[in-house]
Amino acid sequence: MSDKTLDATGLRCPMPLLKTKLELNAMAPGQELEVVATDTGSKRDIPAWLALSSHTLVSQSESNGEYRFVIKCGG
Repeated sequence: MSDKTLDATGLRCPMPLLKTKLELNAMAPGQELEVVATDTGSKRDIPAWLALSSHTLVSQSESNGEYRFVIKCGG
């Protein structure tokens, strides 16, 4: 169970990624954020950004045009 959920459905690139960054900035290290997005760019953009950040992608899934990411907030 994630500590917070970000509903980014209906938002177009780059808003899901920007909102994800803002949410993570407000969270404590070790907390988990679940992001739900419908923009296909999120599938590529969020994992690519996380690879360059201190945050960790815990899981990623896709179902019925919805992309879900669980992210562990880094230090």
